This record gives sequence, structure tokens and C-alpha cells, in this order.
Amino acid sequence: MPEWLVLTLAMLAACAVVVVITLVRHRRAPEDEDPSETPDVIEYMTMWIGVVYAIVLGLAIAGVWEARSVAQDHVQAEAQALHEISERVRVYPADVRDRIRADVNAYVGHVVTKEWKEMADGGDVSGRGDELLQQVRVDVTDYRPASDFQAQAYQPLLDQLAAADQARNARAESTGATMPGVVWFGLLAGAVITIGMVFALQIRRTTRELVLAGLFSALIAFLLFLIWDFDAPYSRGVTASAEPFLRLFPGIGS
Repeated sequence: MPEWLVLTLAMLAACAVVVVITLVRHRRAPEDEDPSETPDVIEYMTMWIGVVYAIVLGLAIAGVWEARSVAQDHVQAEAQALHEISERVRVYPADVRDRIRADVNAYVGHVVTKEWKEMADGGDVSGRGDELLQQVRVDVTDYRPASDFQAQAYQPLLDQLAAADQARNARAESTGATMPGVVWFGLLAGAVITIGMVFALQIRRTTRELVLAGLFSALIAFLLFLIWDFDAPYSRGVTASAEPFLRLFPGIGS
């Protein structure tokens, strides 16, 4: 059974249970029962709808902000691993060292100048980037250390190469939106219900009430926009940046 159908049936079942219980209780209520002795159910429901929706909004904002922070961590880890490779090959012969550094710079330059724009446009990491990183792997793994000193640097280089590859894969997995569609449905439906409860309380056309209702609606719209803006870590307003690459490889951005 599809998940959306399960969700729809669960929501309809919850509504049906509440309606049935209310009708049964109303029919069995004694004739002398005075409803005015209990609090107004509209005010009670409005209060709890606002509380629950505020919690949901807070969790959504925290979730997308954490995803954005994790995406930035992937960039930092990738740039740091590549920087370590460039520094650790200093013990290799000049021709091998220069070739590895040149290929690392070529990969970083491609990421910063071309691949990042593709990610910002809502795309994915490029196949050319995979090829350039593979070339770095070939450079590192195909060299046979000629001394014990070089041999001691060989395994750490492989570890840093694996770390860069892992960070790149994690960056590729973070390019799309992180918020599931069903969560967006809940956020939008909750916004409609929460704002709609203002009319259930019979808002009047006084200046104060209209201003408060407008500010309340604008606040919810702002928070929903904030969630949407953070939802894609590399392609919207407040995005993860390529600054770690530019800081560790200053010649690339010039």
C-alpha cells in the first residue's frame, strides 16, 4: 500500500473517530447539561494548534540548518584531504610531486569554477570531476616508493585520498533537497489550518486585529521561506560555500 494512501487513511480515521465520539457523547448527554460551564473548545483548539505547529516549524528549521551545516562539513573535509595530499607528496621526487600537485589543482579548479555552478543550478557533481579525482588516485597509487621515508608517506596519502573520495560522494548526496514531500505537505497544511483558526475566532475589522493577523501570517510565510531556502544546501540563498577550497588552494581562485 502506498505511503500517501496510508497517511490519508490514518488522517480520515482520526477525524472519523473524533466525530463519532462527539456525536455519541452529544446524544447520551443529560438534558440538564450546561455547555457554558466548560472552556470554549475553539480557543482551546486554537491554542494547541499554534503550539503544535510552532514545534513542527522549529524542528523543520533545525533539520534543514543541520543539513546545511553537514554539507559545509563535507566541503571542508574534501578540501582538507586534498590539501594534505599536496603537502605530503613533498617527500616524493620532483617530477612525481609536481604531477600529483598539478592534478590536485586541476581537480580543485574544476570543482570551484565549473562543478560548483552546476550544483548551484540544482544539478549534481560532474563526471569530469570524477575523472580528475581518479587521475589523482592513479598518480598516488601507481608510484612505488623508492625509500623507507617515502614508503612511510605512502599509506597516509592513500588514507587522505580515500577521505577526499568519501567527502566528494557525501557532497554529491547532499546536492538535492533534504525535506521530504510529505513534510512539506504537513507544513503547508498546518499553515493553512493555523491561519484559518484566526477566522474561526471571528476576527473583527479593527486596526489592531488586522495588523496582528497580518504580522502573524507574514511570520509563518517567512519561516516557511526560511525552511525552503535552507532545504537545498548548495543551490539557494544561504548555501554551503566553496570557501575551504579557495582558502587552502589560494592560487585557484585567482
